[in-house]
Amino acid sequence: MNWIDLRSDTVTRPTAAMREAMLRADVGDDVYGEDPTVNALQRRLAEELGFEAGLFAPSGTQANLLALLSHCQRGDEYIVGMDAHTYKYEGGGAAVFGSIQPQPIPHAADGTLPLEAVEAAIKPRDPHFARTRLLCLENTWHGRALSHDYLQAARALCERRGLSLHLDGARLYNAAVAQGVPVQEITRHFDSVSVCLSKGLGAPVGSVLLGTHALIDDARRWRKVAGGGMRQAGLLAAAGLHALDHHVARLADDHHRAGMLAEGLRGLPGIDVVAQHTNMVFIDVPATRLAELRARMDAASIRLSIGYTPRVRLVTHLDVDDAGIARTIEAFRGFAG
Repeated sequence: MNWIDLRSDTVTRPTAAMREAMLRADVGDDVYGEDPTVNALQRRLAEELGFEAGLFAPSGTQANLLALLSHCQRGDEYIVGMDAHTYKYEGGGAAVFGSIQPQPIPHAADGTLPLEAVEAAIKPRDPHFARTRLLCLENTWHGRALSHDYLQAARALCERRGLSLHLDGARLYNAAVAQGVPVQEITRHFDSVSVCLSKGLGAPVGSVLLGTHALIDDARRWRKVAGGGMRQAGLLAAAGLHALDHHVARLADDHHRAGMLAEGLRGLPGIDVVAQHTNMVFIDVPATRLAELRARMDAASIRLSIGYTPRVRLVTHLDVDDAGIARTIEAFRGFAG
């Protein structure tokens, strides 16, 4: 039986058409700036998202790190969500590589950082304190797309207080598709944006950082320092271009299937459907039954991210079809018994 993998949308495999695009890619040495396919990807995303320049990086973690290192200097500080990827799940890279202090803020239930809390966290200009330089937001956050009113208010706060604004846009296109808006309607509020190609868009590797020419020049140096300079990277960039051409609109299918999954699990004994946003479903299962759930899903050839807390996240993506959703619901019904 084929496995159904709902751990993350990072597990997607390149389609046959994407592999063919990679095979045909025109390549050069990207460290010299000579890879035409990488250059095309960077130009396209810069134009599409409304920025001066872009930089292809091996991962979203590195793209965010390059942004932080380019916006901030040693002894500076960035304000960030307490559960944000750039703070909690990227190995403390800003502190390790850049001596940049994070100032975490608890998220509100809708994924926003309360702006009154953000403003209260901005340090005074005093030698006792780190210098607050940057606010980092994440979109989507646990599948939630941030509202345009909130983004506009965050932009206004940053301008008033002299901060730059960075977006970890790992699932930026999910947000744009869910809200039915052009992606630039979101990105226009930010000084820099990182976009992941290897999640719902289905490319095997890569993210792109967007910003001004000056910021991207700095980021290019930091990419080299961090070991992210790749040579004939056009093979990978071609997958990203194919994804932008063919896999953006279909994100709506993932959102629809996540809704089908949530609906199919509602009301099952021992399963509490907490939330469903875009391509993510969050459920609570009694902690005493997590081992049983893991065994049941393994037997059904279904992979889930089951840890040691009741909360379980299920993520739909291009490798999960309607039959996979139906099979997953049936396996949960067996578990609920």
